Amino acid sequence: MGKNYTRVSEFVIVGFPSLQPEYFVLVAWFFFFLYVTTAVGNLLLVVMFTLERSLHEPMYIVMVSLALSDIGFATVALPKLIARYWWNDGSLGFHTCFFQMHMIHYFGSLNSLILLTMALDRYLAICFPLRYPTMMTNQTMAGLTLFCWGIAHIFPGISTISFTLMPFCGPNKIIHAFCDTMSLKSLVCVDTSRQYSLAFASAMFILYVPLAFIIFSYICIVISVLRMAKGQGRMKTFSTCATQGCIISIYYIPRFFVYVTPFIPNLTMTPDKRIATTIFYSLFPPVINPFIYCLRTKEIKQIFRRWLQKRKVIHHPLLLF
Repeated sequence: MGKNYTRVSEFVIVGFPSLQPEYFVLVAWFFFFLYVTTAVGNLLLVVMFTLERSLHEPMYIVMVSLALSDIGFATVALPKLIARYWWNDGSLGFHTCFFQMHMIHYFGSLNSLILLTMALDRYLAICFPLRYPTMMTNQTMAGLTLFCWGIAHIFPGISTISFTLMPFCGPNKIIHAFCDTMSLKSLVCVDTSRQYSLAFASAMFILYVPLAFIIFSYICIVISVLRMAKGQGRMKTFSTCATQGCIISIYYIPRFFVYVTPFIPNLTMTPDKRIATTIFYSLFPPVINPFIYCLRTKEIKQIFRRWLQKRKVIHHPLLLF
């Protein structure tokens, strides 16, 4: 006869377990600022892409895809965390928690695939400049983008379904900023080593297979630039690659340590450090992506200047005469 379990009906987001209550409002304002900055910055990019037909090119399609993904992740992850520290409301329904877990891992997987697509686009543009216009059309990039948004559900979906079927019979406090596989694993009443190993393998596959191609593509780009480019063009290409390399490093390296720590003997992370590391690699790139990928782009700078000049003309019509 199997054991009888009392089903957990809701979970509670604890956040940083060592954080003192007097700092709750300050932390809530910090995460609120992060959310507004992420949403406004990335939404501005989406609006600009919609209004400016000159930006309807493959490179900007993938940038908009990344912006929408960043808005989605911030919207899934931050409102409940803000509510936990602003109104001491960290409760989430059972199925709501699993939905959040799925979407958290979904947007993480999606970002990995988008970075892969972005690297592919740059690889073709720099290494095959003559064939690029026919190889990477707007329709091709749109198809790749939709494919990424669809296939990114597969691995998180497998993990979510397997954990949904697990019995949760006791503690319901999630020592994390949001529901995810690692935090829910410790609340299951039975051995979860098989499910966690499956989730870990899936995460490593969706994260580091794209990373392998990204590294390969950038090596090819560097070799191609060293052979062909001269002077300022070479420095501009290297600057773009270095900028994207920083974002990729921020996205992948901390995530790797968080996932690998449980498997390395004598290597542990305190809950506060693990949460801080997760928040850093999850929320820092969405905040700065609009500035790094877009505001440093010549075409977008020109559009901003044109918009600002129109505002000056509207507010000061005498400048026309």
